Amino acid sequence: MAKRLLDRFLGRVVRKGTLEILRADGSTTRLGTAEPGYPDVAIRFTSAAGERRILLDPRLGAAEAFMDGQLVIERGDIMDLLALIRANGPWDRGGSLRAPTLSRRIRNRLAHHLESFNKARKSKANVAHHYDVGNALYRLFLDTDHMQYSCAYWPRDDMTLEEAQEAKLAHIAAKLALAPGQRVLDIGCGWGGMAIYLARHADVRVHGITLSEEQLALARERAQAAGVADRITFELVDYRDLPRRGERYDRIVSVGMFEHVGQPQFETYFRACANMLTADGVMLLHTIGRMGSPGSTDAFTRKYIFPGGYIPALSETVAASEKVRLIATDVETLRLHYAKTLREWYVRCVANRQAIVAMYDERFYRMWIFYLAGATAAFESGGMCNYQIQYARSRHALPLTRDYLADAERRLLGAGG
Repeated sequence: MAKRLLDRFLGRVVRKGTLEILRADGSTTRLGTAEPGYPDVAIRFTSAAGERRILLDPRLGAAEAFMDGQLVIERGDIMDLLALIRANGPWDRGGSLRAPTLSRRIRNRLAHHLESFNKARKSKANVAHHYDVGNALYRLFLDTDHMQYSCAYWPRDDMTLEEAQEAKLAHIAAKLALAPGQRVLDIGCGWGGMAIYLARHADVRVHGITLSEEQLALARERAQAAGVADRITFELVDYRDLPRRGERYDRIVSVGMFEHVGQPQFETYFRACANMLTADGVMLLHTIGRMGSPGSTDAFTRKYIFPGGYIPALSETVAASEKVRLIATDVETLRLHYAKTLREWYVRCVANRQAIVAMYDERFYRMWIFYLAGATAAFESGGMCNYQIQYARSRHALPLTRDYLADAERRLLGAGG
């Protein structure tokens, strides 16, 4: 029964490209039609249990079946399998649009409101779940220069990951419209790459904050090695504590952190930022986002990758920020930049399989590459993108045209790393 149901389910999904399903009983099913640009994949189920898991919960079930060795990729890899499935139903496929049914509206609303409330007491534990697994893992696949665990920027296709992450830092620094002597807050500073870059190139003082003890220790080491430790202060502190201390900043930058805030805390986050900005202050928010309406986090991501995380829609992000009189002075949608970044990370993780298995185990390795492959498919064919939103408290804080952005970016890239 499970076999027939799964074949019927996957047969509706896979029409372009091919999927061959091999089973322990020796039976084989072939789905789809070969077509240029679509993968040719073969999978093998080692038991019927793996098939049942997928029927009960396609996303979580497929992930756990793959992690536990019940689903084995015989031709292609997990990146090809997830790309094949997503590419057959791209989010931006066009066609006529119908209004959602009442039941669908209710389900969407319930899922949205059931997203976890990410109060301060849970935030540190949620961050530790993902980032305190050990710095050694991240060294294996991130760019060597800046250790940027966020979307790179690809103005050219032929760039290396290192060049694309350097370009991302310059792109963001240009949007901050920095001036010498300014004080900058880096919310969610990671391993210090952004803070070090700004201190090196803009003659500013940076306060980097994180909730990850592993990140904090390495960020301090990296700043010392880069010779800019006297211009950077790294601290283990929640962003909500800073306004209570009366902290004020000329600039605020937040890259890849807003996804951890949680929808119920959006207004709290922006109020804290607004209260910390000087009257002519500028903020740059870089976040993964949804190209459609608000949604919910899938079960695999909630359970294994980012507990407490939530990917925001542009509408709810701006709705929260406008309540505290932050002016959205510039909005940029990065559509495929993260897909390119994730593919680079995936290639490096696969190349370092033995090292990752030695650090953790085979199941962790499979979980990790499933996460990277699924995220890639979401950015290539699903509804995910990145938003860069520039905010100001005063309408007079920035030049009237955007010419300054390109000029500053060229200067920064010309200065080198």
